Amino acid sequence: MIAMNPLVQMVVFFVFAVPAFLGSVLAARFPWARRVGRVGTGLTMLLGGAAVNASFLIGGATYADFADDAKFAWVTDAWRAVVPGDYALWIGLLIAFEAVAGILILSGGRPARAGLVAAIAFHVGLGVFFSWFLTYYAAVMLVGMGLLLRAEWRPRAAAPLRAPPRQHRLA
Repeated sequence: MIAMNPLVQMVVFFVFAVPAFLGSVLAARFPWARRVGRVGTGLTMLLGGAAVNASFLIGGATYADFADDAKFAWVTDAWRAVVPGDYALWIGLLIAFEAVAGILILSGGRPARAGLVAAIAFHVGLGVFFSWFLTYYAAVMLVGMGLLLRAEWRPRAAAPLRAPPRQHRLA
């Protein structure tokens, strides 16, 4: 199984994923949180996903056993039948997908919404088909990305909740 360096895991988790989730959860209420959620989510896809997978690929990982602990035997069988033979192609496509999604999210506006939709689809697949650890991780990230996408779709609603100023009338 591909083992990520524990230091890299901690950096990805605490520096990217936790701020991504917290910023995304608060995104509808605070404009700064929307930016934190967008940057955290974009960097999670770009550096925590694409860059880490690129480093594995460069380091010689074949990804042959990645799906060994998938929840469904057919996923493991399909993975073994398809990926190991052309792992550089398939993982290269994965890296490109994660990088593009991350860059789109970091771009803001409409590109960020498209990137978030792509990242949500990616995490749904990750959570449904692969290990239980990835299911839990994906579930948490999906909550955050869903809330961030909602805030990105309605940015005007992302202002802090305050009472409107009183208007005094002179009689």
